[in-house]
Amino acid sequence: MLLQKLEQLRTLLAEMERALIAYSGGIDSTLVAKVAYDVLGDRALAVTAESPSLMPEDLEDARIQAAEIGIAHEVVNTHEMDNPNYASNPVNRCYFCKSELHDTLKPLALERGYPYVVDGVNADDLQDYRPGIQAAKERGARSPLAEVGISKLEVRELAKSLGLPWWNKPAQPCLSSRFPYGEEITVAKLQRVGRAERYLRDLGLQNLRVRSEGDTARIELPPEQIKEFVSANDLSTLVTAFQSYGFLYVTLDLEGFRSGKLNQVLQLASSN
Repeated sequence: MLLQKLEQLRTLLAEMERALIAYSGGIDSTLVAKVAYDVLGDRALAVTAESPSLMPEDLEDARIQAAEIGIAHEVVNTHEMDNPNYASNPVNRCYFCKSELHDTLKPLALERGYPYVVDGVNADDLQDYRPGIQAAKERGARSPLAEVGISKLEVRELAKSLGLPWWNKPAQPCLSSRFPYGEEITVAKLQRVGRAERYLRDLGLQNLRVRSEGDTARIELPPEQIKEFVSANDLSTLVTAFQSYGFLYVTLDLEGFRSGKLNQVLQLASSN
C-alpha cells in the first residue's frame, strides 16, 4: 500500500513536468523535494523562505539536505513581520504567513517557467487547524502528499526507505508558533525564543519547545525526559542564561511536550 502511494506521488510529480517546491527543510517538504528531484531532475527547484521566524540553523539544515539530495536550492526573503495582521498574532496568523510565502513564490515560479508550486502538506495536516493551507490553495499551490493520502507517519516511513538520514527529524514549526494567540510578535521576541531553544539543543535535547508568554519562558520536553532533565542540569545556570536573553521567569511544563498545544485554547472555546 505504501509503495503504491509512493508510485502515485512519483506519477503526480512527473505529470507536472516542472515544479517549484516550497521547501522548509522539515521532513515533509524534504520528502517532496527528494521525490521531485528523482523524477524531474533539474526541472525541480526547492526554495526556502528566510525570515525572523526561522532559526538560522534550520536554514542551514535545509541547505545541507538539499545539497545531499542534489536538488537545486534557493533562498528568498519573506516579510510577514511587516504585516500587522500577522504580527498581532490572531488565531489565523498562519493564513497571513502562507499568503506572504506564496505571494512570493508564485511570481518566482512563473518567472522561471514552473507551472506548479507544491508544498509538504500531508494528509494528517488536513485534519488539524491549519489556516495556512487555505492561503496556499487560494494561490494555486498543490500538496502532493495530501493528494495521494500520505500521512505523517507514512512520510517518515517513506523517507527512511529512500535513505534520507533525516527521516526521524523532529518537527520544527516556525518560532511564531511559540506565542499564545493575541500576544504581539516582534523580532526581538522571536530571537529571544530562538536563543533559548538553541541553549536547550546544545544540551543534547531535540524534541522541545520554549513557549513564550509575556516575560515567562515555559519549557516543554517529552514527559519521560523531564525527571532526567531536572536532575542532570544546573537549573540556576539555565535560568541565568534565559534571563540574559530577556526572560524574567523560567518554568517547566509538567504535562510535557505536545505539538500544537497552544491550539487547545481554540478547542476549549469551541466547546463552550
